[in-house]
Amino acid sequence: MTVVCRLSDLPPDRGVAALLPDGAQVAVFHTGAGELFALSNIDPYSGAAVLSRGIVGDLRGVPVVASPMHKQHFELHSGECVEDRAVTVRVYPVRVAAGQVVVEDP
Repeated sequence: MTVVCRLSDLPPDRGVAALLPDGAQVAVFHTGAGELFALSNIDPYSGAAVLSRGIVGDLRGVPVVASPMHKQHFELHSGECVEDRAVTVRVYPVRVAAGQVVVEDP
């Protein structure tokens, strides 16, 4: 498990990037509905570590992040790309413990 930040430091509808002990980069999101999600930070289309800087929102009630590179949307629950369901990013378990955002090992 990796402590990323205090929940109070992660504003709603924003993301933050963190480095896991295995070297993986993760993007952690806190939605306006109060939900937490963690995905790989790597945009599969560009290869850039940018998903944490994407725009958080929803498409037809499904929480998503839009990549800042090419604007593809990734569902926060599943990591699936809305525009191409064959493309996904890894999803990580995330929770709050004692006010800290914690990403679990996959």
